[in-house]
Amino acid sequence: MMLAQLARYDARLQQLAQKDRGRQLSARTGVDFSSNDYLGLASCPRLAAGAMSALERGVPLGAGGSRLLRGNHEEHEALETEAAAFFGGERALYFGNGYAANLAVLSTLPLRGDLVLHDALIHASAHAGIKAGRAEAVAVRHNDVEACEEAIRHWRQNGGLGTPWIAVESLYSMDGDHAPLQDLMSVADRHDGFLFVDEAHASGVWGPDGRGFAADLEGRENVLVLHTCGKALGMSGAFVAGSAVLLDYLVNHAKPFIYSTAPSPLQAASLREVLRILRDEPERRWRLHHLVHLADGLSTDLLGTSSGSQIQPVVVGSNGRAIRLAERLRRDGFDVRAIRPPTVPAGTARLRISITCNVEEQDVRSLFDHLAVALMEISS
Repeated sequence: MMLAQLARYDARLQQLAQKDRGRQLSARTGVDFSSNDYLGLASCPRLAAGAMSALERGVPLGAGGSRLLRGNHEEHEALETEAAAFFGGERALYFGNGYAANLAVLSTLPLRGDLVLHDALIHASAHAGIKAGRAEAVAVRHNDVEACEEAIRHWRQNGGLGTPWIAVESLYSMDGDHAPLQDLMSVADRHDGFLFVDEAHASGVWGPDGRGFAADLEGRENVLVLHTCGKALGMSGAFVAGSAVLLDYLVNHAKPFIYSTAPSPLQAASLREVLRILRDEPERRWRLHHLVHLADGLSTDLLGTSSGSQIQPVVVGSNGRAIRLAERLRRDGFDVRAIRPPTVPAGTARLRISITCNVEEQDVRSLFDHLAVALMEISS
């Protein structure tokens, strides 16, 4: 018989299941159309060889402590120097993962009296950081530059005296569309504000040498950029790139940085090799862009819409239909996952098709052929 203390948790799980919102872990099966390993670097032989070389020269697996204690390793510092040079920031600070980096930045840098304007579709980690911070926060309509401008004006008219921060993703993880970064930069400049850009799904894929959509903005004192390492870069962790003053402030005040064990020095050494691969092997990006162009055409033919990026959403509405479609495609040999609220807004459950270098042209064509049949046969 279940303990009463456990029964309330079980009841909530049952409520999720009734709404087709329950989550569970599932194994990798079929052709990869769900991972964020966009450039196929996670199993890259050159990257594996680089990691082996680092091990052979004595780079340790574990850091042994936080960066502010004994956990700071020369590989961390070398990686940060190389990442700053690659992405164009004055400095870079390496975190264990993108969630921790977003949490650190948005809970620490916007101060009491400041205003954080965040896109309505920004990542859950950004919401967590904003909630943990002391600044006032306002959600603005997705990719609506005028809404940002109006929100700042309204805040000023009502006595706002601090600094506005605009927090966006450059490429949205569930819709695959781009933020109007240049226009948002203009808004930040006009109001003496900061622009914080999460490049999680653009780093390594878009921009010169894979430096992201914010490449032309990096190095400016009022721009801070997050580059996730767990997606196209094939590893884990995240860089925050920006001014030395802001990064020193994070080192001194950001709890997710101060109180976390430092990332593996071996991982840092491996990411240095990743940055070299991004420079040396542009053909990975070219091949991915070719596959994206193919998927765009197939999506337009089937659905009448496409994203223009490696993330191709198929919005179906109901949670149950999204689950059944994903199960059907997985039985057909394609690893496609259903995305449901609260990850996406209510009523917009979808399949999230991810295009990576782990597939061939024929795989992409075959997936859309099977998707067309599944959409007809699973109509509700």
